[in-house]
Amino acid sequence: MKGHHGGFHGKRPTQVGKSTLPADQQPASISVVTRDLLDAQQAQSLADALHNVPGVVSNTFGRRGWDDLIIRGQVASDSLFVDGLRTAASNRVAEQLFGYEQVEVLKGPASLMYGLVLPGGLVNMVSKRPRTEAFGRIDTTLGSHGLVQGTVDAGTPLSANGKVALRVNALVSNSNDATAHVWFRNRFIAPSLSLDLGEQTDLVLLSSFQERDYIRQQGLPLVGSVLPNANGAIPRNTFMGEPGQDPYHARETRIGYAFSHRFESGWTLNQNLRVQDFSVTGQLVANGAMGTDQRTLRRTATDQAWDGRTLSIDTHAWRSFVAGTSRHDVTAGVDYLDTYEDAVSFTCTVGSLDVFAPVYGSQITCPDTPRTDSRTYVEMLGLYVRDQIHVGDRWLISAGLRRDYTTTRSNNHLTGVSERDPADATTGSLAVMMDLTPMVHPYLSYSTSFYPNTGTDVNGNTFDPEAGRQWEAGIKFNLLGGSSSLTIAAFDLRRQNVLETDPVNDDYSIAVGEQRSRGGEIGITADLGAGLSINAGYAYIDAQITNDGGADPTTVGDGLNNVPRHSATAFLRYQLPSTWSRWSVTGGVRGEGERPAYTYTLPGYVVADLGLRYETPRWNVALSIKNVFDTYYYSGGLAAAVALGDDRTTMVNVGYRF
Repeated sequence: MKGHHGGFHGKRPTQVGKSTLPADQQPASISVVTRDLLDAQQAQSLADALHNVPGVVSNTFGRRGWDDLIIRGQVASDSLFVDGLRTAASNRVAEQLFGYEQVEVLKGPASLMYGLVLPGGLVNMVSKRPRTEAFGRIDTTLGSHGLVQGTVDAGTPLSANGKVALRVNALVSNSNDATAHVWFRNRFIAPSLSLDLGEQTDLVLLSSFQERDYIRQQGLPLVGSVLPNANGAIPRNTFMGEPGQDPYHARETRIGYAFSHRFESGWTLNQNLRVQDFSVTGQLVANGAMGTDQRTLRRTATDQAWDGRTLSIDTHAWRSFVAGTSRHDVTAGVDYLDTYEDAVSFTCTVGSLDVFAPVYGSQITCPDTPRTDSRTYVEMLGLYVRDQIHVGDRWLISAGLRRDYTTTRSNNHLTGVSERDPADATTGSLAVMMDLTPMVHPYLSYSTSFYPNTGTDVNGNTFDPEAGRQWEAGIKFNLLGGSSSLTIAAFDLRRQNVLETDPVNDDYSIAVGEQRSRGGEIGITADLGAGLSINAGYAYIDAQITNDGGADPTTVGDGLNNVPRHSATAFLRYQLPSTWSRWSVTGGVRGEGERPAYTYTLPGYVVADLGLRYETPRWNVALSIKNVFDTYYYSGGLAAAVALGDDRTTMVNVGYRF
């Protein structure tokens, strides 16, 4: 029975480092959340997966239907990659976690291999791919708030050698929410096909399609939740929108391939390509100002529509060779991104709401003319090279440079005004790692990043791109013969040329601000044997404004929104011994300290999870209880609302293998 579990410690190579070295032997902070850990937790969303990674804050804007996250104190919601390729310039459609084999987080500036990304880091999700053997699994999950979910994951070889193979994974899910009148409907299918082009060539065709329909959960007003209200606390399940508002309808299609060819000369050529298009429409009814009676909430309404397309290509070659007393692992590549997004929004009107005795039915009235109607293009071409040099038996030096050429264009369809913002930059990284012993690997690294700024200042001048840099020192411990790892890291990260509002001209920006994140992280993933697996971590992050750019000197020293100084997570699974080996128990805790959020402070919290699983060679039944003690907490804060954390939820999963 124990053989059915892949373990919490990732044994498969990571995509995110673009290296043949295991994550434990790379001089960078890389965290891997395995499929086995996700299944043990019955994780439903990318936020659920990222709760396992120290230094990452997820779900900061609540259950609004998008993926919101912060890495090392810096917003990273748009730094999402699938199979090593950028999803889009802006993240609008939540990822379907069921479609992925593992989730990888690279912390710190990552421009060397990925171009325009903010300096906190990025998330890469690895798609499920065909296998050489036949397999199949059907699961049904029932849970709190009317959750009904069915999934299928099946594959079969189509040739005698197994290289031609098909895999299909699909999901159908309906659920409501702890907030009244909020619901979600998800549909997802991802066929993939591997082809046989010879022993030296691998080619996998990857595709997916998903639809998400939902009413957006927008949190509670500040007064009556995180701030006191003379009438008491607003009931947690109160919906601030209108049940009759147009739900969000999101659609996303992806198609691409992963290609690899090994030449007799020793070079390996890899190319990944994907075309993605999406559309999102819906209405947002959001919290406005609270009346003086502290119960009448003025509300705002917006009718929104986005659609866009992204072409992503990454081509890189790798070779290992010996020169003198050193071995070189050289990677050289070029990547290209061409993406656009159309955005149309209408400013609508809607009546006020008594938050303590809500009466719904207020009409949402929208004008004929949109408030915004624009198209934004982003084009990037990047050239990069990296050499991982093994000097003797103990030293690894990793050095790389990248040159990026980007163009951001925007067309305002209402005014006819167009802007073009070209930017180019050279970024890179340098790191040294030492094998102090076969199990202990200290390292020191320096890396940089850039991200284009858009728009102009009051004089019509374009902005220099954002610049990021980070020093990091750490130690990686490879334990128990490679079945466990412990990583300790300390870092100093700076983000410069951050856009701030011009203090003299409110309608314009200036780009001279700086944000700084300092801190440390400890992470452990361990398959200890005897049926015990652990994933745990702790992060201390001091993230603050160090230069306001002259916009508001009083903000210097302020903490960055939604970033706790202290956060921790721990989750374990224990498979019972002997005649009880079909049973396993799981449990975990996670928590965050208090966090600044705009003009207020969010309190800290700790939540606990429990689970029980029974498994035979064909059947499994699993029970999961999240937030066992029904702790009332806030997952993040916005300017006019506070995002609610998940209440206690129970899920029962029944699965069958064939």
